[in-house]
Amino acid sequence: MGIIDLRSDTVTRPSQAMRKAMATAAVGDDVYGEDPTVNRLQEKAAELLRKEAALFLPSGTMANQASLRTLTRPGDILLAGEGAHILRYESGAPAALAGIQVQTIGRDGLFDGADVRAAIHPDEAHYAPTRAVAIENTHNASGGRVFPLDRLKDVVSAAQERGLALHLDGARLFNAVIATGTAASVWAEPFDTATFCLSKGLGAPVGSLVCGSAEAIRRVHRARKLLGGGMRQVGILAAAGLYALEHQVERLADDHANARRFADGLEKLGFAVDPPPETNMVMFGVDDTTGFLRAIRARDLWINPMREGQFRAVTHLDVSESDVDEALERIGEVVAEGIR
Repeated sequence: MGIIDLRSDTVTRPSQAMRKAMATAAVGDDVYGEDPTVNRLQEKAAELLRKEAALFLPSGTMANQASLRTLTRPGDILLAGEGAHILRYESGAPAALAGIQVQTIGRDGLFDGADVRAAIHPDEAHYAPTRAVAIENTHNASGGRVFPLDRLKDVVSAAQERGLALHLDGARLFNAVIATGTAASVWAEPFDTATFCLSKGLGAPVGSLVCGSAEAIRRVHRARKLLGGGMRQVGILAAAGLYALEHQVERLADDHANARRFADGLEKLGFAVDPPPETNMVMFGVDDTTGFLRAIRARDLWINPMREGQFRAVTHLDVSESDVDEALERIGEVVAEGIR
């Protein structure tokens, strides 16, 4: 009985074809801008999002934080959705690295223009100025939810009306692309800075891109250096990202189908799935968090609790339809023991 790992889409391993691309990549010193494979990756990313330029960074957190440094000043307020990755999972980086405060608005990662307007205090002489808005798409903590395009446009309208900068935390942007059929360039169009990760559903081992205007990326480049993100012969990693973008975007539909299959199976076993999966994440409730976790781990099924009484399962390229069915069988055994 092998391990079935549904903790995250970050646990994937490079395929042999991806490894070959990495092993044969042309490289140079990227700090000097001389790595041809990195340059190709950046050009590809900018083309996909229809931005002037792009920059390769080691991680999604650094991509977000380097972007925020370019859009804000110390003491500013950034507006973001409830449970935003920028606030919840980045170790206090907005305060520690950019000197900014994050104010959450809306609910379950979603908000609208009215929420933006209501959050801005008109007296900047005595209150911290609201400087930027961040949208996370898809939204991790709310179960891979896609930020609806009409609400995004409403937020953009309010932000532009008030002169606020816009940042897209698009770590799983291509999940939103595949789920909706809306191009990455449409999602990214209004944003001053837009990121996406290569190391999540796309299946590369490391790396994220920031895309924006040439001037914005020049400033992000300096922030990357300041944060210790300058890399040398990193074309070996950029090659994996190029392979992912060229071969592993459309297959995200398989992950979404497997998530729905898993959710359906859980409901048949009596578990509440909420919200219904839109992409590759399944949020479901349990009665006994500790007992359920212990029981599934004993069966080599790895799923993480998000909070007391709630688990999150994530499908990815290393999880097949048969793995989903086997995972449900193992959970069925747990239920038969009276644990749920």
